Amino acid sequence: MGLSGMAAAAQQDSNGFLDDSHLDVLLRNAYINRNYKDDGIRTRREWGQGIIANFSSGFTQGPVGFGVDGLAQYAVRLDGGRGRSGAGGIDFFAQDNDGKAKSDLAKFGATAKMRFSNTVLSYGTQRPVLPILTADDSRLLDETYTGFMINSQEVAGLNVSAGYFTDEQQKSDDSHNTGLKSLSFAGASYQFTDQLSGAFYASNVEDVINKQYLGLNYKAPIAANQSFGLDFNGYNSRLSQEYADQLDTGRSNTIWSLAASYTFDIHTFKVAYQQSSGSTGYHYGGYRNQGGVGDGGNTIWLANSYWSDFKGEDERSWQVAYSIDLSGVGINGLSYDVAYVRGDNIKTAATDNGHEHEFFNQLQYKVPDGAAKDLKVKLRFSSLRVSSDASDYNVGGNEVRVFVEYPFSIL
Repeated sequence: MGLSGMAAAAQQDSNGFLDDSHLDVLLRNAYINRNYKDDGIRTRREWGQGIIANFSSGFTQGPVGFGVDGLAQYAVRLDGGRGRSGAGGIDFFAQDNDGKAKSDLAKFGATAKMRFSNTVLSYGTQRPVLPILTADDSRLLDETYTGFMINSQEVAGLNVSAGYFTDEQQKSDDSHNTGLKSLSFAGASYQFTDQLSGAFYASNVEDVINKQYLGLNYKAPIAANQSFGLDFNGYNSRLSQEYADQLDTGRSNTIWSLAASYTFDIHTFKVAYQQSSGSTGYHYGGYRNQGGVGDGGNTIWLANSYWSDFKGEDERSWQVAYSIDLSGVGINGLSYDVAYVRGDNIKTAATDNGHEHEFFNQLQYKVPDGAAKDLKVKLRFSSLRVSSDASDYNVGGNEVRVFVEYPFSIL
């Protein structure tokens, strides 16, 4: 996975507040259907049309540049009313007190920023993409945070980020009452060579969790049209005693994954192993007022994360995967991914060896040129099965996702 924060281009290259401004728009039509296999849980599905407009100004010229960003998000519900919405993992439209999902949703945010040399300091609405804090953009509308963030690229190959947030706005609601007290983080990524990169980050969610992340990525060509890669990701977490008591679990977890991939022409083959250990599973995401951590719905940069994350207490899991880029056979923009993951050794109140397995496949087409250039259609199907003695950890079922996205620029 790549690391990204707010881009920090050199201030001396600034063309001015207006000349470097741009307005990007994303139209997203999204549908998720989850048919759970537990008799006590109803099938959930949500369907909506969203629009996300992101304005980013340039910086004023001079030794220190100033600018502003703006974010507007709007969505309308097409399906998923009473009785069909409410699955935490879908989270398109929040439910009112009567159990009815919102019919539409509008969210707005703004950010003030300043730049000196290759360092950007910003305050306002933030969408960080870091392994220790990844705001979720994988649903209909995006999750956002409010607070300070700094990103510095003063040293070639080194990207340093830090931040302090005091608010989280969930993907499916326009309110700012998720219960987050504060979230602080810091860390860096470094490109050691053309083939090797690494990263280390740490975070603290007040009264909830301390977390550290370590990542290493190696990729190198081995022959014409062939390459080999290794990807290591690991988290170490410790829950506060109060939060652990709330969940009725232990406090410590270490989870890591190692993936090896081999690419030959249009084919990529991957195998991966993932291991969770400690007195609890790996905790991330969710919202504080719903019992979650509050550190971003995509803060799990691990190899075996699909519908299930294979992150239970003491769980170990194996994956085999295959991808093909059909552009190599004349179908430009079409790709297919398939994976099988099996996990066991899950510790619950009922067993020390619960197990689960998932079959994942996804077909994606991105229009390569013409009037609809960059229009993307993504079809995904997952089949997840969980043993009955691990049902208090996870629930199996079949999931279908259909996403259609069309990005375009106005400025």
